[in-house]
Amino acid sequence: MLKMKNISITFNEGTPDEKIALRDTDLELGKGEFVTVIGSNGAGKSTLMNVVSGNLIPDIGDVFINDKQVVHLPEYNRSAFIGRVFQDPMAGTAPSMTIEENLAMAYARNKKRKLKPGVTKQRKELFREFLATLNLGLEDRLNAKVGFLSGGERQALSLLMATFTEPNILLLDEHTAALDPSRAELITKLTGDVIRKFDLTTLMVTHNMQQALDLGNRLIMMDKGQIILDIDGEEKQKLTIEDLLKEFQRIRGTQFENDRAVLG
Repeated sequence: MLKMKNISITFNEGTPDEKIALRDTDLELGKGEFVTVIGSNGAGKSTLMNVVSGNLIPDIGDVFINDKQVVHLPEYNRSAFIGRVFQDPMAGTAPSMTIEENLAMAYARNKKRKLKPGVTKQRKELFREFLATLNLGLEDRLNAKVGFLSGGERQALSLLMATFTEPNILLLDEHTAALDPSRAELITKLTGDVIRKFDLTTLMVTHNMQQALDLGNRLIMMDKGQIILDIDGEEKQKLTIEDLLKEFQRIRGTQFENDRAVLG
């Protein structure tokens, strides 16, 4: 479904601010895999996400989606088969438009444009049906402006808009980080429910290690632009936060000793 090979990106190359964001990174996701991504600030998590979405073009490397090379395909073209939910609840929706108008835009994302009204009676019923799965009462507020929704409601709507057309790949970019604990818990539950319902291939970046353990069937840890840990299946299910911290310290310790040996 998704294959990234030898991806490297350096920002501000040749300047005092040079930073290697990704270094020879390889990653493959099979159909229906749900991968959570953790790592410290600057580890390369968001850069990895932006390379998949087409927001960033790597200096070196290849990106394949469904065996099609897309590394030079711009973000607006990839949006036809990639859904994304951002950290900011204000992103991903048009606040001045109604709920049904936002859903109509999302619905048309991977369909041919036609000279017909965006919101038909049939589509309204479809939108109500999908909104009802959120259990937030939004199905009765189709004509409400999105800008008047709470942060949690907007993020739930963003999640629905990104998923109900069943994209090839779903990207979740710390999509609960800006919410209060109760709303974050709600969106986390909705995330698991929606992904299971549509069997979506998903890549989710999070700073919440417990969330990374609770969601998905596979976990990767990044550091200094590289994937340093990749665990799935039963092994992932047995992991604890303490295990992750110990593994990170062990790997970082090994890297430090190797660097010191090279430098003498």
